[in-house]
Amino acid sequence: MSVELQDLSDGQTLAQRDDESHEEQHLPPVDGGPGAWKYLFASFVIEAVLWGFTLTFGVFQEYYSKQPEFEGSSNISVIGAISTSMYFLGAPIASPLVRRYQHWQRHMVVVGSALCVLALLAASFATSVPGLIATQGFLYGLGFAILGFPVLRMLDEWFVRRRGLAYGLLYAGGGLAGAGLPFLLQTLLAKYGYQTTLRAAAVAQFVLVAPILPMVKARLPTSNNGALRAVDWSFLKNPLFWCFALSNLSQGLGFYIPSLFLPTFASDLGLAGTMGALILAANNLASVMGQLSFGYLCDRVGNVLVLVFASSFVSSAAAFCLWGFARSLGAVLAFALVYGWFAGAFVVFWQKFGSTLSHDPQPILSLMAFGKGVGNILAAPIAAELVTRPVSSGYGLGKFQALILFLGASMFCSSLGILGSPLRKRR
Repeated sequence: MSVELQDLSDGQTLAQRDDESHEEQHLPPVDGGPGAWKYLFASFVIEAVLWGFTLTFGVFQEYYSKQPEFEGSSNISVIGAISTSMYFLGAPIASPLVRRYQHWQRHMVVVGSALCVLALLAASFATSVPGLIATQGFLYGLGFAILGFPVLRMLDEWFVRRRGLAYGLLYAGGGLAGAGLPFLLQTLLAKYGYQTTLRAAAVAQFVLVAPILPMVKARLPTSNNGALRAVDWSFLKNPLFWCFALSNLSQGLGFYIPSLFLPTFASDLGLAGTMGALILAANNLASVMGQLSFGYLCDRVGNVLVLVFASSFVSSAAAFCLWGFARSLGAVLAFALVYGWFAGAFVVFWQKFGSTLSHDPQPILSLMAFGKGVGNILAAPIAAELVTRPVSSGYGLGKFQALILFLGASMFCSSLGILGSPLRKRR
């Protein structure tokens, strides 16, 4: 009986391999071809329209802080922190769910997109900071968390050898939108107020995203076997993982501080209102260039920790030396460009690092995202406590001195990830 079962098992295995070989012959090509580029275009648009909106919150923060119904609240920055952090904090939950229910990936993208639109509509009726935190912050972030991880998982199916470049192009979408949206949103806020602006943004998101959703489809057929496969957590025993994880957490503590506070800094410096939008746009545009350039380097540099050091150390130096002493538009722009280029690139290192430690990088990516989310969510209340002094002629205009020092220190600690290089060579 055991021999017969073994023969039957061998026969089934051979038949299964024949079926898999037949399927592979009919699969769209990887790393190129119409299907791959259409998918990358669709995911780029989703990233630009939906995630790009979160990168412009500095404009909303400056506006909200001057409105009678919100003026004086120290929790305005929490709105922006929550909207970006929900995506990262939800990674350990969303990633396994996508893995388990692969046949629901496209449905999750549709539901998440709809939730983002509904969140902005709900926020347009909010009349308090807690209401905005719940809608523009939590609900919007939840929507993007639901759609974001299916998009990334399907991207991994379409791109393998050129995955670093693909991720760089994907993340560049948010930066490009973040370079143009601040001007538009600031104009709308000044002319029509936040309620009409949020409703217009909701309509625009629906019109731009809905038509490209049919292009968001997986390359591989749904795998029931893959859904049942246990996650390999052996990388948690590797000291190199914890070295990178701490570097990532420290980077997350400071990363969004400039995008939240640069428009307010420009206003306190006495620059015209549109200059705040210009500075934020420059920061986001530089992030695009950084993600593209470092994404290219990720595919060619063996030791990703060298890139981690370059990204975080230059960001730290820019905070200490450029932002702290900035007294003119040119100086603030210089900081925004340098910081955006180097700090904005950090996220593209996740995929490279995950691939070096495991054949399935998704669990590592989800933990890296969670670490960044923890850092980001902690940064909002910390930043609110640090920006309490009046404006003066001192370092960081006095008011932002402690905040800038905190940012520089966070980025410097992140750069210490380079100390993990000997661990990498030992492997």
